[in-house]
Amino acid sequence: MTKIMVVDDDVETTKVLEQILSLAGYEPVSVNNSAIAVQVAGLVHPDLFLLDLMMPEIDGFKLCRMLRQEPEFIHTPIVIVTALGDSDSKVVAYGAGANDYITKPYLPHELVLKIREIITNRELYDFDDPD
Repeated sequence: MTKIMVVDDDVETTKVLEQILSLAGYEPVSVNNSAIAVQVAGLVHPDLFLLDLMMPEIDGFKLCRMLRQEPEFIHTPIVIVTALGDSDSKVVAYGAGANDYITKPYLPHELVLKIREIITNRELYDFDDPD
């Protein structure tokens, strides 16, 4: 089963995402503390990350960069799910290594379709992979 790690400091948001992902046939793993997200990711080995940007301690931009520095997660898709819809935030997120960007509020079926697209076409997102 495809494992998706959700990192968001808002517990209610992670509960909603867990329900959406479970109903779509994915195995969600949630972390509400961005400071331990890389450590938890190393234990659960997710197939895709959903990251919020606005979090205390380590924001989503920095967390995205941290994940990309880990050899295990260089090619793991990262989707930003955030209320920040400005173009500057999008540019910084993509520059930090995000593969896609979804603005809240989103429609659950659109989020699931985006995740399916990314997982199905994962090789297209491995920009640095020479194979």
